[in-house]
Amino acid sequence: MDLRGRVALVTGAGRRLGRAFAQALAGRGMAVAIHHNTSSQGADGLRREILAAGGRAACFAADLSDPAAAAELPRRVASELGQLDILVNSAAVMRRLSFEETTPEDWDAIHAINLRAAFFCTQGAAPALRAARGKVVNIADLSGLEPWPGFAAHSVSKAGVVMLTKVLARALAPDVTVNAIAPGAVLVPEDYDDEERARLARTTPLRRLGTPGDAVAALLYLLEGGDFVTGEVLAVDGGRLLR
Repeated sequence: MDLRGRVALVTGAGRRLGRAFAQALAGRGMAVAIHHNTSSQGADGLRREILAAGGRAACFAADLSDPAAAAELPRRVASELGQLDILVNSAAVMRRLSFEETTPEDWDAIHAINLRAAFFCTQGAAPALRAARGKVVNIADLSGLEPWPGFAAHSVSKAGVVMLTKVLARALAPDVTVNAIAPGAVLVPEDYDDEERARLARTTPLRRLGTPGDAVAALLYLLEGGDFVTGEVLAVDGGRLLR
């Protein structure tokens, strides 16, 4: 797919990987809908940065824990920007909670953003994406492919994103491709200290941490070069799944 002149919606684009994805797509000549909820400052800063570089960008606020708001978001984008070609479901929460300490409220809050929001956002985007023969990229996690007891609900929610990707790939074929990226240690949790970061690097087969650029490269492959790829989950983990 030639991305120039097309429109992308990136959820959770005000910070961390979502911001890196939106920035990269703007650099490819796309008009970018920067979704945010609590990260309005980061979203507006990115919008101004893209506009200053001669690109097109607009901010869209929505609480994706509300399924109706999640479904309406892509409709707003398509209406205001004229079309919708790419959806990147990047919005997520990552809370360190063991199996024993996870409450029903924790479970619901994590799944509402990590899994349910991606489902209903894609549902709302489907008509525009079908018309554009567009693409969806879900951001899963290495925790969706291997169990992380210290992030129990998060791990289960991301495993759900893996299956959601396969279900959507079947449901939206042949008009829309749907794939996922499962990042490993490309942007570690903000509460990790130097010792935890060093341990992660030491236990990764490539013996280093990745960068957001590694996840961005996977995204660009799936969008620009993966026209015959659908229903796949691309692990970007330095080989951690091989351990």
